[in-house]
Amino acid sequence: QVQLVESGGGLVQAGGSLRLACAAPGIIFSISALGWYRLAPGKQRDMVAAITTAGTTNYADSVKGRFTISRDNAKRTVYLQMNSLKPEDTAVYYCNLFPQPSSSWGQGTQVTVSS
Repeated sequence: QVQLVESGGGLVQAGGSLRLACAAPGIIFSISALGWYRLAPGKQRDMVAAITTAGTTNYADSVKGRFTISRDNAKRTVYLQMNSLKPEDTAVYYCNLFPQPSSSWGQGTQVTVSS
């Protein structure tokens, strides 16, 4: 069972920024590509951004140029820097394995963007 812990969400006005963090167990962090996913009310859970162990990144079209995913190997943490936030970015954000997420999802972190 994969245990990843998300943090950093909150309430922000449109145009603002947030940085999310995902702490991963060492074995998972060292061998797995990790991704950020989001689940908005009435929608399916979608991949937002992903990063491989080599640092290669992948983004959903809706966040390209606004979000940046990165990883800190020493802290075994993956970050999602979110800039120029829009109300449509409002969702619960989760991290998980990429491209095939584990069936075990964490609690996620709520991001709410007000207009």
